[in-house]
Amino acid sequence: MFTFTQKGDWDPTRRWLEKAKNLRLERILAKYGQMGVDALSAATPVETGMTARSWYYEVEASGGYYRIKWLNSHVNDGVPIAIILQYGHGTGTGGYVAGRDYINPAIKPAFDKIEAEVWKEVTK
Repeated sequence: MFTFTQKGDWDPTRRWLEKAKNLRLERILAKYGQMGVDALSAATPVETGMTARSWYYEVEASGGYYRIKWLNSHVNDGVPIAIILQYGHGTGTGGYVAGRDYINPAIKPAFDKIEAEVWKEVTK
């Protein structure tokens, strides 16, 4: 058998939860969305520059959940060029072009800053 005893009131916790429930994080995500686009554009391997210029972001908010997506619209014959640059691809003559991890290192600073700013927003 055990007992649970509580002293004081829950008002500070209720106020914090109410404030957290009403946060609008879209503004923060949009700021870092553009930062991510700029970083991805700068890091993308360049031949024609089309893939580097084709980065954009979307912020989605639904039911208290937020999502930021970085997307690239450069597609050639149904193949997303940013993805084959990242992971590699076979050639039409039986060869293979190795991928280069340029996306993850480019976007990491944006993730770190999003994390820090959202945490600051939630805890103030």
